[in-house]
Amino acid sequence: MRRIFPTWLLSCFFALLMGCTQEQMIFHPEVLPRDYRYNFSEAFTEVNIPVAGAAINALYFRVSEARGAVLYLHGNAGSLRTWGDVARDFTSRGYELFIFDYRGFGKSTGRIDSESQLLDDALAAYERLRETIPAERIVVYGRSIGAGMAAWLARNEKPRLLILESPFYSLTDLAAHHYPLLPRRLISLILKYPFPTDRWLPEVACPVYLIHGTKDAIVPFDDAVRLERLIRSPHELIRVEGGGHNDLGEFGVYRQALDRILTGTATRP
Repeated sequence: MRRIFPTWLLSCFFALLMGCTQEQMIFHPEVLPRDYRYNFSEAFTEVNIPVAGAAINALYFRVSEARGAVLYLHGNAGSLRTWGDVARDFTSRGYELFIFDYRGFGKSTGRIDSESQLLDDALAAYERLRETIPAERIVVYGRSIGAGMAAWLARNEKPRLLILESPFYSLTDLAAHHYPLLPRRLISLILKYPFPTDRWLPEVACPVYLIHGTKDAIVPFDDAVRLERLIRSPHELIRVEGGGHNDLGEFGVYRQALDRILTGTATRP
């Protein structure tokens, strides 16, 4: 006779697994040696930002007569070795790019152990960029997990624009989507990184652009639809038909959206 594990037992097992290993489940860094030399076609400066208990490694791609600067908060995997490739998307449109690795990613030191720590590090990167670029010329750009941090940053600071690529409603909500056997209340209790984009986004004062693929298998397109309903500032949802989670740059609608948003033809939705 086939044994069937009770749902509550499976829930307890997954809860224990998530509670003990959630950093490993959420973040997938590529670690680089301290003497690693980045190689990109665009000119850049390497920057190290001291934060509590660590140093955050960042790259600053400069352009002459810049329209402004983009602070880019990347996804949950990899390192600047490959994330630096996004620079061309912005430098070709007249924007400088400031992009940094989270703790334990790339050449950044330390380790991630709380949501508040990540948010503080994002603020430290923003403040470093503010030393050379005024807030009214800064675009905050968040991709995937970086979208949650970007929404928080834009809520608390005053950038010119906020752009969120493949944003999730909240990480709690996303975990419930991918782990349907776990009760949502249990997820809320054990998840150290809720990233409630749905709570932060309504308090953002600057214009907001959401860009999301309709075939995203990691963060459902409906997350962006639901987030759009919460935004009180001028906003637009840009639908990338057939786009997944990691390939939006291959679609013409994405490139056209960046042209329209960043080159001055649409400073407000």
